[in-house]
Amino acid sequence: MSLKLLNIRKSFGTILANDDISVEIGQGEIHGLLGENGAGKSTLVNIISGSLTSDSGTISLDGKYLDMSSPSDAIEAGIGILHQEPLVFLPFSIVDNFLAGLPKSRDFDRKLLQDDVRKISQEYGFDLDPNALASNLTVGERQQLEIARLLWMGARVLILDEPTTAISETQRENLFTTIKLLAANGMSVIFVSHKLDEIQSICDRVTVLRKGSLIDTPTLPCPTSELVNLMFGEYTQDIPQNQSVIGENLLVLDGICVKDANSVIEEVHCKFSEGEIIGLAGLEGAGQRILLRGIAGLTKCYRGRIFFKEKEITNQSYKWYMENGFHYLPADREGEGLIQGLTITEHFALAGNQSQTIDWNKAAQLAEDKLREYSIRGTVTSKPEDLSGGNQQRLLLALMPDNLSVLSMEHPTRGLDIESAEWIWKELLERSKNGTTIIFSSSDIDELINFSDRILVCFSGTIIGNLLSKETTPYEIGSLIGGIHS
Repeated sequence: MSLKLLNIRKSFGTILANDDISVEIGQGEIHGLLGENGAGKSTLVNIISGSLTSDSGTISLDGKYLDMSSPSDAIEAGIGILHQEPLVFLPFSIVDNFLAGLPKSRDFDRKLLQDDVRKISQEYGFDLDPNALASNLTVGERQQLEIARLLWMGARVLILDEPTTAISETQRENLFTTIKLLAANGMSVIFVSHKLDEIQSICDRVTVLRKGSLIDTPTLPCPTSELVNLMFGEYTQDIPQNQSVIGENLLVLDGICVKDANSVIEEVHCKFSEGEIIGLAGLEGAGQRILLRGIAGLTKCYRGRIFFKEKEITNQSYKWYMENGFHYLPADREGEGLIQGLTITEHFALAGNQSQTIDWNKAAQLAEDKLREYSIRGTVTSKPEDLSGGNQQRLLLALMPDNLSVLSMEHPTRGLDIESAEWIWKELLERSKNGTTIIFSSSDIDELINFSDRILVCFSGTIIGNLLSKETTPYEIGSLIGGIHS
């Protein structure tokens, strides 16, 4: 038995997420899928598992071509997926979770099903009581429940999408033992991870994607440096590095811990100086976003302290942060940074209004001046949804207060053309020269090296690297992003 992908292509508008990908995964093989953010991993596994339909190309299993338009089609063909967050019904018992979504045409006997749960649990070393509530299970046990259910439904190919993100080290070891046993019993396993040590330790081969294309499929183990170079490519840009004039210490993070429903960053100890530019590297969800929000006062710290100009400001109100020169620019320009349906004039009226009375003539004149100053291609009556991504980013910069102390930014040039990206950085460097401390996240290693004074590397909710951009290399950054310490 083998799973064959041939010439898989998938695009979303002008973005080519998967570009002519062909790979074969053998029976009993543990096959890794590796790549940085936006490489096309999620798109590919969603196609294999039936959540997405490819624009072209074919998938075959055991020589039979598959026509899948839903996850139920995929499981019927023998392909199941274990998501990063286990998809279980918490109020249900384990047996009822097995039955959830089962086709009405499929007969079952509850007593026999309980026996099946016990049999699968015994074979793979799971600790699953058929009548236990899923809400009482740990995350690792919920993974076991999903795997057992997929096996019971006849899966012969199992996709594991970042399965170790939310489990303990002991649970990870148990999961790896299960994966190896599944492969020994003839199941093909696709293991998606950004952790290089995991890929090296458990996979037989790994397919590396970069910007939607298949770069190589090396046999493992291989030198970690080879995987890093395949993931991130060579350092090609030749842009002069930022030459900031660093001033006095402005902001001090003393062991802060910040979290929300989706991410966490813990024990951050760092000092930021006036005019310094700090880049945050790491894969999505590694902690960059929540750290930026914590620095900007949008998300409260649950431990640690923040000092600004030697005064403790921990968990001050967001209004206090704004009044003292803190500003935050999100990655989602249209959904989070700007307000759809409002004109550019109305945006400036809101941004500059400190009272209940709006001077519309003054707001319109300010909008006109800023359109000209920031070379925004639009009019005072244009709305954000009418602008290109580059012009939306220019508008966000134009809306910022003149005197900023600390600017937190997510992906300042993501999705922009070269001209727009260069213009954005020209403005940001000018802000830095005037004393603004800039902290930004980026998935572009060239951008991090070119424009940062220092680079903090986030991995699984912690800072594992604090690098001087003039002294580091793309290889060192890429290794840390993958969790490899020197």
